[in-house]
Amino acid sequence: MSHPQSYEILLFPEPEETATGAPEPATAIRSAVVAATGDTGASGYPRYTGEGMEADIDPASHTVEALLVDGAELDYGLTVRIAERIGGTQEVPEAGAGHEPEPAGAEAPVSPERPGEG
Repeated sequence: MSHPQSYEILLFPEPEETATGAPEPATAIRSAVVAATGDTGASGYPRYTGEGMEADIDPASHTVEALLVDGAELDYGLTVRIAERIGGTQEVPEAGAGHEPEPAGAEAPVSPERPGEG
């Protein structure tokens, strides 16, 4: 299975939602472009790193399964979203296309024993 080579990870301070159900990208408090490392993380999903973030991302559902920011787990109250990047440009799936990125983070804290479970 071919996996995307990079994603943009967006961190939001709370799960504010627009009419389309997703926070506006401009409201992110931090973002980073992460690239595939070729490794598989402890969660069993492909590992992506870059700009101080390390994430295990399920390429089928575009879900962040585990995430470290500057080597630390996410604080409660933060939400994570991703956008696939193809050829250096951001590609955001159309709403309702069945591939919209899923939030992760505050409701699923990352633990050192089993990232992605909490």
